[in-house]
Amino acid sequence: MRILVAGANGAIGQLLLDRLVLNGHDVAGGVRTPEQFSAVNARNAKAVKLDLTCPEDFAPALEGRDAVIFVAGSGGKAVEDVDRDGAIRLIDATKAAGIPRVILLSSVYADRPEEGPEKIRPYLRAKHAADLHMQDSGLDFTIVRPGTLTNEQPQDHIELGTHLADDGGSIPRADVASTLACVLETPGSVGATFEIISGPKLVSDALADAFEDPAKLGRTSKG
Repeated sequence: MRILVAGANGAIGQLLLDRLVLNGHDVAGGVRTPEQFSAVNARNAKAVKLDLTCPEDFAPALEGRDAVIFVAGSGGKAVEDVDRDGAIRLIDATKAAGIPRVILLSSVYADRPEEGPEKIRPYLRAKHAADLHMQDSGLDFTIVRPGTLTNEQPQDHIELGTHLADDGGSIPRADVASTLACVLETPGSVGATFEIISGPKLVSDALADAFEDPAKLGRTSKG
């Protein structure tokens, strides 16, 4: 599959490039500046310019792609421009380009930002708006909401469900990348929105179990 990773220069983005290339996909890594191209190309992916605040970048980056995985983030510095409007603009451009499949990395509490930690509520509100736009887009979407991100070594085991943040929970970035890559290979995940934290099941088994019983997950029909 020919995939565009938006936000390829971030920690999860880089790990995701490695996973997708290992799985045999043709991967383009969208980055904000030409100075970041070498890091993407070194991972055997094709670097393309994709500044989420510059809509003129979108069509060239999307050309020839079959799917888009959005893992970009502003790090709290431009939540409206990047985490909200950048995601929304890319969703719209993806639809206009006729690309059906999109996976959106979100966050726990994105469905209820006012219940999340006060200091990151602006970010959660931005993710909430992007998630709603994704769910209403008519695209073949999946929204993945990880718990607190860590740089620990991958465990390759997760727990998957809804409102997992109620009891806390964290997950290594590497396991988030593995989950996103596995979601791409899971047709039953289309239309699903779910949370992930570290847990007892292998990533592939957790996804397989969840999609055998869709009632375990929040689902939104394509609009």
